[in-house]
Amino acid sequence: MPSQFVPRTRKVRILATLGPASSTAGKIRRLAEAGADAFRINMSHGTHKDHLALIETIRGLEKELERPTTILADLQGPKLRVGKFAGGSAMLKNGQKFVFDRSKEAGDETRVSLPHREIFDAIQPGARLLIDDGKIVQRVVSATADRIETLVEVGGRISDKKGLNVPDVVLPLAALTDKDREDLAFALDNQVDWIALSFVQRPEDVAEAKRLIAGRASLLAKIEKPAAVERLEGILELADAVMVARGDLGVELPPEQVPPLQKQIVEAARRMGRPVVVATQMLESMISSPSPTRAEVSDVATAVYDGADAIMLSAESASGDFPCEAVEMMNRIATSVESDPTHGARVHFTETLPDPTTADAIAQSANNMVETVSAAAIVCFTTSGSTARRVSRERPSVPLLVLTPSLKTARRLGLLWGAHAVRTRDIANFEEMIAKAKRMAIRHGAARGGQRIIITAGVPFGTPGSTNVIHIVRLVGDELERHKV
Repeated sequence: MPSQFVPRTRKVRILATLGPASSTAGKIRRLAEAGADAFRINMSHGTHKDHLALIETIRGLEKELERPTTILADLQGPKLRVGKFAGGSAMLKNGQKFVFDRSKEAGDETRVSLPHREIFDAIQPGARLLIDDGKIVQRVVSATADRIETLVEVGGRISDKKGLNVPDVVLPLAALTDKDREDLAFALDNQVDWIALSFVQRPEDVAEAKRLIAGRASLLAKIEKPAAVERLEGILELADAVMVARGDLGVELPPEQVPPLQKQIVEAARRMGRPVVVATQMLESMISSPSPTRAEVSDVATAVYDGADAIMLSAESASGDFPCEAVEMMNRIATSVESDPTHGARVHFTETLPDPTTADAIAQSANNMVETVSAAAIVCFTTSGSTARRVSRERPSVPLLVLTPSLKTARRLGLLWGAHAVRTRDIANFEEMIAKAKRMAIRHGAARGGQRIIITAGVPFGTPGSTNVIHIVRLVGDELERHKV
């Protein structure tokens, strides 16, 4: 039977966060129909019972639509917060002194408890402390093992348990808290496809998470700390994908530095063949408005022009008043950008040189052949997904149809630029490869009679990492009739 779900022609993927506004089966289905390719479950909110209900709903929808669907579980990471105040809050004035200490007494306008020994161990004079997403800025004057004296540079009202950012030092904190480890075990037991790791500061954070995951899911490292930017290449070496988490980057860095950093992270990820997601506040006004601002539309378009693999909605789809409209708008913007005649040239502005391997040579050749023989599509047979990632890295101008016997692989490819993944039985020989490629290309609308397709695969068949075959074949008219579905 053919898929009931029309294959995407859009290349960039849309990752939609689920939440109170999008937790029912009907609403999640509407998000998928509106253009969502993957769903994010924020482990910071809700219970495991709530998360399991979402996972089961998505898997039910996957069977109904006969389309592999991607689930990403986003771990909370360590949250730094100040203590409590005697009156619930205090007003800080510009230029005043303010102390953070380890006392358990309620705070006032001169001091408050800071229940994070790691900050006392790492902080240095001159470092900034940012309170409540950077609304309050304090500069460290002196620090001891149990007392940090600061000067308030930007004052305001500080209240109980407000979040704290420490952008100028690498804190001796593990990226995984006890809660994260429990959430990770739950997510893996319920077969989510991607794990998003928060508070990444160093490659070692990624290595520890990958050790715990042990291949049961792919790992996405969130780049939201200045320390992570400084060690980006090492993080990219270990992570399966990265996210440009602009919200926290914009708190810890001057806002004018975030746009060039976004481009640098996207470019670095593309060069190294890692999927990259651009996230946070993309259509923020649609939380409460049915239409975005022109600046937000331009922001989404920029990420698409840069060649990001996926763009993400957060509160817009999780708790906003117009979740489906936000996905529809993001889909329309991306589709419009990709129809721009200059889009291809802009996407290829980033040079992605192949590694000296047979698989990379074949992926690059497939992309070059598209223009030479006017091929309608690339059909990629893969077991692990590595061949598809290599071909996608080249950003081909035609559809990329990925055929795999592994449902796990098909699901993980939901964050990969341009990939339309289909689970199908494995092939045993060259003739079967050709026949199946033709049949599936027609069935899924990637090509029609009279057009050429380019096929990549590995011999012996079914062996991960063995891509060594590239073949061009023409679909003839009678095949179109035989395989019409």
